[in-house]
Amino acid sequence: MNRFNVDITSPTYDDVAFEQLFKAHYKALHAYANLLIKDADIAEEVVQNMFMKLWEKRHLLEAQTSVKAYLYKCVYHDSLNLLKHEQVKSKYQNFTLHSMNSYQEAASGKVELSELQKELQNAIQLLPQQCRLIFQMSRFEELKYREIAERLGISIKTVENQMAKALKVLRIKLADFLLLLMLGLLAYNYYLN
Repeated sequence: MNRFNVDITSPTYDDVAFEQLFKAHYKALHAYANLLIKDADIAEEVVQNMFMKLWEKRHLLEAQTSVKAYLYKCVYHDSLNLLKHEQVKSKYQNFTLHSMNSYQEAASGKVELSELQKELQNAIQLLPQQCRLIFQMSRFEELKYREIAERLGISIKTVENQMAKALKVLRIKLADFLLLLMLGLLAYNYYLN
């Protein structure tokens, strides 16, 4: 049945017979596993683990094929299981990495948005009263210039002038913050890549 005519399922199977089996098939099984896995060290580990399992469960085995065919079949299945496990592990790592990046980006975005809102509120408070009122009505209440003019009893031209003044002041007040924010985002993206 096999090269040494050793029955691994017999009760008299001993260390010497196992050592003969190991020496006779190890190199070929290692080469076979290496073909499947494409990593000599991991292939060595697969073959050694297969022989270890074989030794530990030798009393449970019922060989219905040649020992050589059985060994190759074991290495084949162990190699495929390892490759499947590595594939699942890789997918999980990619998912985790993507999830962590999304979470960090979302958290970072919330912090930046919160700081921008704070800076915007501070800048709005620095506007003259009528200018601030017109800006808030336009941007936060979403009123048209004509509606603001009617409510406040002023001309549309005055509303336009006050909005232009508000936007100019806000652009100046927020320019430094927005520049720092943009530099921070660029540095963050550069760090991730």
